Amino acid sequence: MTEPTDSEQLAEGSLISHLLELRDRLLRSVIVVLVIFTPCAYYSQELFTLIAHPLLAKLPNGSSMVSTSLTAPVMAPLKLAVLVALFIGIPYVLYQAWAFVSPGLYKREKRFAIPLVISSIVLFYCGAAFAYFVVFPVMFAFLTTYLPVGVVMMPDMTLYLDFVAMLIFAFGAAFEIPIATFLLVWTGLINIKQLTENRGYVLIVIFVIAAILTPTTDPLSQTLMAGPMYFLYELGIIFARILLKDKLAARAKEAAQQAAH
Repeated sequence: MTEPTDSEQLAEGSLISHLLELRDRLLRSVIVVLVIFTPCAYYSQELFTLIAHPLLAKLPNGSSMVSTSLTAPVMAPLKLAVLVALFIGIPYVLYQAWAFVSPGLYKREKRFAIPLVISSIVLFYCGAAFAYFVVFPVMFAFLTTYLPVGVVMMPDMTLYLDFVAMLIFAFGAAFEIPIATFLLVWTGLINIKQLTENRGYVLIVIFVIAAILTPTTDPLSQTLMAGPMYFLYELGIIFARILLKDKLAARAKEAAQQAAH
């Protein structure tokens, strides 16, 4: 039988150490989320009242939120507590992910990666805040105003929670567009000229994505998502022009030299 070489033993040991480190960081993330969940579970009823406020404030007189399940008054707030714990714990979870992958990055990659991670977290929270404070009041005012005669709106609390959680996540993800645009330019997969020349196609794609991400089919909520998405797309181009100015100039010089040859 052939004895394993030193390099094979080293690779196996390295793999095991990486897996152990990954396990430890995942465990830390789970523990932190569970710690955050404890107070969230204690105040779960208050949290549900807070998340339901944008709709309750717009419901017509005589309407209210209802529960069509015996367990929903308990399970829906607890489900919200889990979502809130994950929402609050995102920065720590991403920090653990960063600490795991950062040793394998070059120094110049770390220089860009840290601001990108921080800005992605901030943008996600901005997207969630935009959904709660701007989109929800406008959308619920629109949806609760145009009711057919004889119809009383009485939304189910579980379905409402799923609805707003989906929208908050969708807007949080949509606000990551500047990061995605910056990364596309940084990696060289696409250039500034292509981004600016294809604005019309991008706008169409953005409206299609907004239609997919928004759980409702009303054009108002889709426009409220598509508008900021396109603005953030343009913002990503501006950031790429400023922050990657030297990199873009070097690429243009290299392309000119290759064309000359």
